[in-house]
Amino acid sequence: MRVSRATFDEVMFQTYVPAQFVPVRASGSRIWDSEGRDYVDLAGGVAVLSLGHCHPALNAALKAQADRMWHISNYMVNEPAMRLAQKLVNATFADRVFLCNSGTEANEGALKTARKYASTKYGEQKHRIISTTNSFHGRTWLAVSTGGSPKYTKGMGPVPEGITHIPYNDVDALRAVMDDNVACVILEPMQGEGGMYPGSAEFLGAARELCDKHNALLIFDEIQSGVGRTGALYSYMRKGVTPDILTSAKGIGGGFPIGCFMARAEVAEVMQPGTHGTTYGGNPLGAAVAETVIDIVNNEAFLERVLVAEQRLRAGFAAINAKHNVFSDVRGEGLWLGCELVAKYDNRASEFMKAGHRNNVVFLTAGNNNILRFAPALNISDAEIDEGLARTERAIAEVVGAG
Repeated sequence: MRVSRATFDEVMFQTYVPAQFVPVRASGSRIWDSEGRDYVDLAGGVAVLSLGHCHPALNAALKAQADRMWHISNYMVNEPAMRLAQKLVNATFADRVFLCNSGTEANEGALKTARKYASTKYGEQKHRIISTTNSFHGRTWLAVSTGGSPKYTKGMGPVPEGITHIPYNDVDALRAVMDDNVACVILEPMQGEGGMYPGSAEFLGAARELCDKHNALLIFDEIQSGVGRTGALYSYMRKGVTPDILTSAKGIGGGFPIGCFMARAEVAEVMQPGTHGTTYGGNPLGAAVAETVIDIVNNEAFLERVLVAEQRLRAGFAAINAKHNVFSDVRGEGLWLGCELVAKYDNRASEFMKAGHRNNVVFLTAGNNNILRFAPALNISDAEIDEGLARTERAIAEVVGAG
């Protein structure tokens, strides 16, 4: 059966506006479309492809596991899942891991766990969730309601009660809403979708202090920032603030759907048999791939290279800006950077993204359509960075030249 980009418009829900080209093959930081054109991928599948497309070690792990066992259900254990959980426990603050399929499931489970912990330890009145405006925690109902963007819940009925939103990095606002009925505070150590804003040491530290004071749990959503993206295995390790629960997905699977949330033993113990579950979570295929990702990324030299590559990208953006004067700010951490457009191009980031496609480079947008977002493979080469920057510069020149 032959399909084309028009097929999408004919048979699929129109909840996305995908690019006009159809990718058919990819390797490393390159994509080829159905017409044979190649693109430098500086988007990484929205911070998913931590090791690029079709990494040989991930391919080998997946193929080897596919010949052994695909699915066994959570009525039994499987070896890849237990190995992955052990490696995460060994590498982080956590004592227990729950494996699921995606970031939104991880956040949903983390929020359920926090509320269950608060209810069990302190009573049902302790159920409030504190989050931030312009945050993004996924698309399931509790997760999307906890995110601070009304556009994702408008027209879908009343959102769950007990959720309060404050501005990101606003310590005074956080202090003002905290009380003993707060079950948890959920934060991204760096806001991604909301504008690529790193969390300040003061804000994240205050969140830890206030959670301790009010017997609330601190949840870090590291769906995008985790697994090497910011130059540490998890971003909290560079922030100097340790959460009680951490969520992880996207990069942990390197392109294979898998997620997890992890917690201290005292927190995890409230989730007894029957309180939470998943059909496919912890399946042997995903776990085998994810443990291979962790083996590769959780390496000092690998993580140092991420920070070196960050500086190469930043230097390239500075050179582009010196020529075209399009960026008012470049911010982010590691290989997760956002270039905010000057006022003249406000709300036009999608135009630059489409120009990128025409110039054979893929990057993303963020914020209020005013930020160009870059999240390439963590192992992207210098040559691929330079070629991606050259193509990005041509795309920017095209938009700037058009006025």
